Parts: sequence; structure tokens; C-alpha cells
Amino acid sequence: MSRICELTDRKKSFGNKVSHSNRKTKRTFLLNLHKVTLTSDILNKKFKFRIATRTLRTIDYKGSLDDFLLNTKTVKLSEKAQKIKRMLRKKQQQAV
Repeated sequence: MSRICELTDRKKSFGNKVSHSNRKTKRTFLLNLHKVTLTSDILNKKFKFRIATRTLRTIDYKGSLDDFLLNTKTVKLSEKAQKIKRMLRKKQQQAV
């Protein structure tokens, strides 16, 4: 299983490990991924994701999965998240 956030497509990043003597060696920063089940209020469905804690904190800040997806630019979302976002928009238009 690759270490990629399923909602935001964030991957591991690279940088330098800096010692006390200021020597720099290459290293990777891995994502802190968690398996979570999130519920969509509009669709009345549960979705299982493997997402980064940063994404989970953002979802909590926005209020819900629906608010996160609808208020985030489509370019910043993964294909799976974009598909759910289209389903949400379609359901909202049918309700109006």
C-alpha cells in the first residue's frame, strides 16, 4: 500500500536531516496516515478512506466531509474525492 492520502493525493516529501554540526543528509518525511470512516450528510453514505492527519484536522475545521469537499478546489482533490464531490453537487441540484 502506498503512503498517499486518498482525499488530497498528498505524498511523502523530501528534505534534509541537519545535525548539530550542520551536516545535511537527505531524508523523507512520511505522512501520518489513518484509516477512517467518514459519513456524508447529503448522500447518507459512509466512505472509508486512508487519509493524513492534516486532512482529518481540516475536515474537522470545515465541519464535515461534505463541507470539506464542496469548499475545496477540485484541483487539490484526488480522483476519488472529485467523484464524491460530483455526486454531492448532483444531489444538491436535485434537492433544489
